[in-house]
Amino acid sequence: MLGYFWSAFAVSQVPEGTVIEEQIPESNSNNENLNEEGHHTYSENRLPESNDKLFQWVSEKAKALSKAAYKENKSELPQTLDNLSYQQYRSIRFNPNAALWKNESEFEIQLFHPGFLYKKLISLNLIDKPQTHARLKFNSNDFIYEREATHIPNELNVDSVTDKMLGYAGFRVHYPLNSNIYKDELIVFQGASYFRMVGPQQTYGISGRGLAIDTGEPEGEEFPYFVEFWLKQPTENEHSLVVFALLDSPSVSGAFQFLIKPGIHSEIDVNSKLYPRKNIKKLGVAPLTSMFLYGENKTKFVDDFRPEIHDSDGLQILLASGEWLWRPLRNPQELSITSSTIEHLKGFGLAQRDRAFDNYSDLEAKYETRPSLWIKPMSDWGEGRVELVEIPTNSETNDNIVAYWVPSKPVLAGDELSFDYRISTYNANAPGFDAAFVKSTRTSWAAIAGESNPPPKSHRQFVIDFAGIEIDRLSANANIKVNLILSSGEYENLRVVKLPEGKGWRVYFTLIPSDNTVIDMRLNLSLHDQRISETWNYVWNSNAIQ
Repeated sequence: MLGYFWSAFAVSQVPEGTVIEEQIPESNSNNENLNEEGHHTYSENRLPESNDKLFQWVSEKAKALSKAAYKENKSELPQTLDNLSYQQYRSIRFNPNAALWKNESEFEIQLFHPGFLYKKLISLNLIDKPQTHARLKFNSNDFIYEREATHIPNELNVDSVTDKMLGYAGFRVHYPLNSNIYKDELIVFQGASYFRMVGPQQTYGISGRGLAIDTGEPEGEEFPYFVEFWLKQPTENEHSLVVFALLDSPSVSGAFQFLIKPGIHSEIDVNSKLYPRKNIKKLGVAPLTSMFLYGENKTKFVDDFRPEIHDSDGLQILLASGEWLWRPLRNPQELSITSSTIEHLKGFGLAQRDRAFDNYSDLEAKYETRPSLWIKPMSDWGEGRVELVEIPTNSETNDNIVAYWVPSKPVLAGDELSFDYRISTYNANAPGFDAAFVKSTRTSWAAIAGESNPPPKSHRQFVIDFAGIEIDRLSANANIKVNLILSSGEYENLRVVKLPEGKGWRVYFTLIPSDNTVIDMRLNLSLHDQRISETWNYVWNSNAIQ
């Protein structure tokens, strides 16, 4: 059944100039002990070899952290860095010649400078093949300071920064994704628990997050942070990268393992263990964050030459029954939080389905190249809901769209939770999708040109275009049936026609609201009683009319 929607050592070789601080020396030859609870423990500079044991080691650190009082992760920055302006920060860039693992691996790591908005810094550790590890110590020699920032290195030397264990604002991973000649940016971890990833020929847009807590709640949202990372050095010929992360916030600590696999669809296999310090009202698992300013479904005039502006244009969900849902995104007049209750979720994602340059006409932003992200649970998450948060915005610089999974079972202090899933980049449609898809959604006043007695403006004409290889082949006389369900109100003039030049099929109907309540609509196409399309799901609010 469909549920209605309702209303973020010794390293073998390191780049010249990188400063390494050695951790606690080994205390024994076999490096392994048992603690009072019977768990394996390891000395701080030699770690277990297998990824499973490494993840267990980070998980035990997270569990121990959850039993202690929360301490805010805020570094004491030198005044020079604490007061960096936007222009100064933009004038600092990492020196590519100082990249970690340069010429040693297909992967290279570049670092983000501390300062400006980035005052909660991360601890970054490298794990080499002998399983020894150490924390990277900040070194200004790894950066290039230009224009407004040329004076900063001298001021840092006066502040004796090299004697302080400063962290970094984040890091990015480079890999030959599009060509063997150049290593492209593949994924970036920077700020709270945010990360961004791209596939071939894509540019950064949508972000993933480690966890979302109380998003959209009146009390305000809590943003967990990745406070420490461990990067496992790959061999020269490896094409995957393992990253471990320790997450912390007032409500929860957690351990994450990211297995990063670039390819036709860049993927991350995520293993996570969460240890709540206190009861959590709303836990958002595998959150995705994006931007939607306006699309073809806009209901007000926008003074901009670009037809559409968005990083994502829809939420896609795969139910256990095999049915696909498509929810076009909106920029609402007021905060909108909608959700669909689902048992045994098969997947969800935020998609940038529209890949045509002409629909954006933006040579700089290149919105048609922004990635879509798909979340596939790798275990049964049980009963819960996919929740979509749409926040009003008047700027394309604001991420105003969030989607995540919320488990139905209450999250209580002392619980141990596990969520394993795969994140995949894609273009128009999610991996495995094979139905006719919604190409566009448009709406307007339902009046007819020249009509002497037009209906009220609350009566809306909806036009939904479907496309797909199989449906495009059907004859214009095919007996396609339109199945439409409304949560309230009525509709009339429902019909479907084939578009010319093999451009799909168009559905028309007029929505007649019964009052000012929000209306949830669901519509799909069938042929001979077999569903042949995904289900279009749209929430209409009368206050959208301007």
